[in-house]
Amino acid sequence: MDASHTHRHPVFCTVVPPHLLDKAALSADSRRADLAQRTLERDSMLRTRRRVTAVRGIVPTLAAPPAEGPDRTVYDAQHRTRLPGTRVRGEGDPAGGDATVNRAYAGLGATYDLFLKGFGRRSIDDSGLPLDATVHYGEDYNNAFWDGQQMVFGDGDGDLFLDFTVSVDVIGHELTHGVTQYTANLRYRGQSGALNESMSDVFGSLIKQYSLEQTADQADWLIGAGLLGPNVTGVALRSMKAPGTAYDDDELGKDPQPATMDDYVDTHSDNGGVHINSGIPNHAFYIAATELGGKAWERAGQIWYDTLTGGDLTPKADFADFARLSTAAAVARYGEGGAEHQALQKAWSAVGVPLAG
Repeated sequence: MDASHTHRHPVFCTVVPPHLLDKAALSADSRRADLAQRTLERDSMLRTRRRVTAVRGIVPTLAAPPAEGPDRTVYDAQHRTRLPGTRVRGEGDPAGGDATVNRAYAGLGATYDLFLKGFGRRSIDDSGLPLDATVHYGEDYNNAFWDGQQMVFGDGDGDLFLDFTVSVDVIGHELTHGVTQYTANLRYRGQSGALNESMSDVFGSLIKQYSLEQTADQADWLIGAGLLGPNVTGVALRSMKAPGTAYDDDELGKDPQPATMDDYVDTHSDNGGVHINSGIPNHAFYIAATELGGKAWERAGQIWYDTLTGGDLTPKADFADFARLSTAAAVARYGEGGAEHQALQKAWSAVGVPLAG
């Protein structure tokens, strides 16, 4: 592994934000409240462990030369919390009878494919890093996460949340935290943290669109569609097309994401609202991608990838930094005054993020 990676500070990133679980923990339904509280407590413990690991400088290592193509391994935690669990499927093994294992394996492959075929990136570290995932984590665990080394999926409680492997964009979202970890290493707080979350939503959505061979106008632009349980009033965890509209539920509350800087949320919760204010750069990407049309990963996605990996995006970058650098990346790749440059200007203007200053 490149020595520069030893200075990376991987963070513990969950797809379901704490503000949503906080709401569920206040439910009058004791089972719902208990399961949400249990998930929050588990997440808090894992977040602390991840921070200690980062301080100690422990990083994933490659035990062998990188493989040609993905190197996937899926483990089964068997409803316990010891990682990684029992190995149940390796690269090239046939599908088995466990649909959760098969979905995790396919989602790892879909993520690898988009980054390789769309951007020429070999796995999340660009050096063929093996892609590991553990399924059936804990009892009714209502989340999925990237812990700095691997993916972990809960089964959900079947009430508020379903199996966390059902949405390929959720798998792509979490693995993209790894890509960010190995590139811009965006600090997980405030606007840089919201950018970190937004990068994962952007590429998670692109992985789904790539898998379904969808154009920008055909995509639903939802993160976690199909993940909410049968008793939840909502369609997904987040909407890039219309932030703030993904759910409006008696138990989970209303989607708090803003679409523009006019509604930016100042909060000390969730590391300064990283899951909330990510709606602003998410919406900017949606506007740019739909303005350009066609396959969103080909131009808008390329610009976002160039910005994330170009070396000028610092760990403490804010929205204005990303807007400026992404617009410059559009000019560098496609020329000044073209459709791509204009789409970026329109997108950042629409969400109220300045390009100068």
